[in-house]
Amino acid sequence: MGNSQSRLKKKSSSKKRKIKNIVLISLMALTSAIIFFAINLSWEAKHANNKMFVPLEKDLKDTSIKNELVAKADDSPFTILLTGVERGKTEKYGRSDMLIVATVNPSTNKISMVSIPRDTLVHIEGLDREDKINHAYANGGIDWVSEAIETMLGIPIDYYVSTDFQGFQDIVDTIGGVEVNVPFTFKIQLANFEWKTFTEGPMFLEGDEALAYVRMRKKDPEGDKGRNERQQQVIESLLNKMTNVGMITKIDDLIEDVGENVKTNIPSSDYLKLAKMYQKFKNSPIEHLQLDGSGKMIYSKEAGLDLWYFVPDEDSLSKVGEQLKSNLGSTTYKADVEEVKDLSIGK
Repeated sequence: MGNSQSRLKKKSSSKKRKIKNIVLISLMALTSAIIFFAINLSWEAKHANNKMFVPLEKDLKDTSIKNELVAKADDSPFTILLTGVERGKTEKYGRSDMLIVATVNPSTNKISMVSIPRDTLVHIEGLDREDKINHAYANGGIDWVSEAIETMLGIPIDYYVSTDFQGFQDIVDTIGGVEVNVPFTFKIQLANFEWKTFTEGPMFLEGDEALAYVRMRKKDPEGDKGRNERQQQVIESLLNKMTNVGMITKIDDLIEDVGENVKTNIPSSDYLKLAKMYQKFKNSPIEHLQLDGSGKMIYSKEAGLDLWYFVPDEDSLSKVGEQLKSNLGSTTYKADVEEVKDLSIGK
């Protein structure tokens, strides 16, 4: 009897040790996996950041740090410029097909956002004339665009994120597509030359479909205004998905896509902070601002013919600028470049 009880105790003790060992091994394996993932992610982020981190010229003048900017305070309002670029193989910069300016205020949990039509007439300091804003990008890249927008809206551009169309498409595919609310039914050709019908109402879009959705304007009854609203809609959907906790399993792929196709002056040390910040107020409504104006054919000396321009209404331009400044908590900012009062060409 005693021997039997002793054997049972030994078996029970052996089982407990096995269970403990299994749990310990499992924990060790899990910890190793987490460490490996963290190391891999860190390497990927560093590798990608070396390719994608491109400070603005003014950043280099304002800081002695050459490869990384000083992070802004957690509760400091900031601006961010989002650009979608179409670039040919022989082009140095390409053309800015999408321009969105957003002001973010962590203290009030508010984002204000406005789209700038690519044909908007602005003063381009580098060209010393008024011209289309996408000509600013074509001739001087993000620095000239940033400078032109600062002059036009009277706000500083703190951060920028610029992606080409392939990068945009890859990112949408990597996060598993985006949900949009199509304002009206239309049919357009995708990059692969296939035709796609976008049906009014909620719709799920893959990368090539999302790209076509944000680029289309000729079939939109509201022209650039309608396209601007669709662009903001997709950007909002992207932000919601990219800052979701479930995206952690796709971070490596996302970083690879970003590193190959995206340029930004956001320090890598700020990525997690910005994602956490957005999580706090992602459910707060975004203030979508509208820049009103009119389309005009204006003679261009450089082109030697009349070109179509979007000329912003002065009252609308002033109102949008003040709304953006208000979200930054300041109405006193003035661009370094002298404000251009007369937006005309060919003088």
